[in-house]
Formats: sequence, C-alpha cells, structure tokens
Amino acid sequence: MKHLIDPTDLTPEETSDIISLAEDIIAHRERYSERCKGRKLATLFYEPSTRTRLSFTAAMMELGGNVLGFADARNTSVSKGETVEDTVRVVGCFADIIAMRHHIEGAPLAASAVSRVPVINAGDGSHSHPTQTLTDLLTIKRELGHLDHLTVGFCGDLKFGRTVHSLIKALSRYEGTRVILIAPDELQLPDYIKHDVCDRCGIEYRECRTMEEVMGELDVLYMTRVQKERFLDEEEFDRLKDSFVLDRAKLSAAKERMAILHPLPRVNEILKEVDADPRAAYFRQVENGKFVRMALICRLLEWRDDPSHGMPERSDTAEAAGCTCSNRNCISNMENVEPRFRRGESGELRCLYCDSKVK
Repeated sequence: MKHLIDPTDLTPEETSDIISLAEDIIAHRERYSERCKGRKLATLFYEPSTRTRLSFTAAMMELGGNVLGFADARNTSVSKGETVEDTVRVVGCFADIIAMRHHIEGAPLAASAVSRVPVINAGDGSHSHPTQTLTDLLTIKRELGHLDHLTVGFCGDLKFGRTVHSLIKALSRYEGTRVILIAPDELQLPDYIKHDVCDRCGIEYRECRTMEEVMGELDVLYMTRVQKERFLDEEEFDRLKDSFVLDRAKLSAAKERMAILHPLPRVNEILKEVDADPRAAYFRQVENGKFVRMALICRLLEWRDDPSHGMPERSDTAEAAGCTCSNRNCISNMENVEPRFRRGESGELRCLYCDSKVK
C-alpha cells in the first residue's frame, strides 16, 4: 500500500503523474465530480490548520466523497491517552484514506506502519509537509512551465520550516536545480538537509544574508516567516528583520517572469503592496493545493491494492540497539513505538521518524 509521509515516498514518475492529473482536473473539473463517490476521507488534525485542513475537505467534497475527523484532538480519546497508532487503527475502520497533521514529528510515519488505509502526512512538527510540496511543484509548473533548470531562493526560517525541507528534497530530483538560502545565522538550513539532500544529489547551493544580492538570479522566491521567538537576542532580530521583508523596491531587480511563493500564513514578510504584482503567486498557490490534493486522493485510492505502487525500499536503515533519538518532540520519545534508524550521508545515525541525530 502507498502512503505519503515524505516527498520521496513518491517516485519521480508518480509525482509527475499526480501533477499531470491535477492539471487535468483543473481543465475538466466536471469529469471528476463523482470520482470518490461513496469514499470517506478522515482528517485527523492534532494542531491548528486553516488552509491544509479546508483544502483536504474541499478536495474530497469536489470528488463527490465524504469527510469525517477532528480539528481539535482535545475533543477526542487522545485526551484520555489514546496513542496515535490506536487512533489510526480505529479510524481506519470508518474511512478509506486518512490525512493527518500532528505537532509530534514522525507521528504520520508511526501511523502508516499500522494503518489499513493510505495515510497522508499533512505536516508533522517542523519535519515534513509533502502535500504542500506537491502544491508548490504544481504552482511552479503552472507559473513557469517547467520544473527543471530553476534557481530557487528560500528566504526566512529555513531551520524550522518543514515546507522548505520538503520542497528542497523534491527539487533535488530535477536536473539543473540551484538553491539559494537567504536567512539569518539563527535560522539557516539544517546541515543534514545540506549534506543528505543537496550534496548527495549534486544540488548547487549557497547561503546569503539579503534578498537584494541575489534577486536578479531567481526564478522562484519562496518566502517564509522569520520568527521573532527563535532569537535569543531581540536586538539582533530587530536589526535583521527588515532584510527578510519583501516589498516593491526589492522586486525592481527581479526577473519579469519570477514566481513568488509562500506557504502562508504570512505576518509581515510580504507587504500588501506586492499582492498586485503578477509575479505574486501565493494565493493561486492556495487554490492549486486543493487540486493537487484531489489528484493525490484519487491516485492513493487507486494504488491501494496495486503492488506496483508500494512504499519504496530503504537501503539506508541501520540497527542501533540501545540508541534513542535526541529530539524530545519525536514520536519515538513520546509514545511506545519501535525506534527506527538510518545511516546519514556522513555515516552518522539518524532517526527514521524525524531525521534527528541519535544518541
């Protein structure tokens, strides 16, 4: 059975197929109005969400299916101590497919190990957000016409931004990808992404401190919020914050056909004056999310009993008796799930659930 926990769970061919199907849905929405008639999607959202939860709900409704689930885990048996694994075992008796968002990293992977129906990771902590990645890929394709030979600038919180981590993984599969990392020192991209993704895949990347020095090179500018709470020194934040706010003046050096993306919500990192710029694609990006989730739901239900679309074989798993994950917010440290590990590009042990180093 195929689940979507990480962007790399889909082969490049499967990713391309889902994006093509989403484009066909956009062009011929009436053909898909009963594609999931009689099917049920369970949305298990353990943390707040606006766009992702409503996008999944709208997607299933437009496919003619039904939706059940919860938007607040405090109103469920979770408040009584029910584990993620047991919740998924129960919900799998009522639904054909599950979309899960969780504040604990690795929770969707743990869920997929016991689920009788496909599980979609709708975001787990600061780890991964693969359906946002599919949304981003569809948006780039629609805005620029292709996904290869692109220079993509990621700006803001690159350390904790799960959307950034997921998209870099996905872009590493396309020829000619260049990545420019625009962030303060406190929020730079984690080393394991640089080594295990960029270096391993031969992705050219470089780090800089301002948008202005690279704006003219970019085909895509991916904005994220610089979070004040991540800084130990408030004066340092006040000194740096304006470097990561996009306004009309900064766009003066940008290409005429650049796409500005943002996973939203925004706070003040993109001024409202930018909204009217034709390169501002972030609200079109939201709608694309519904269409790509429609395509994903269709395919995962079709592939459920197809052995040619199973989960990918892992060649990097490793035995590590007596070891534990160093991440306190990992599912392996929060619930009674079997610890699982992999060997990183530099030979170090990492947790399979959250990618943190092992101790």
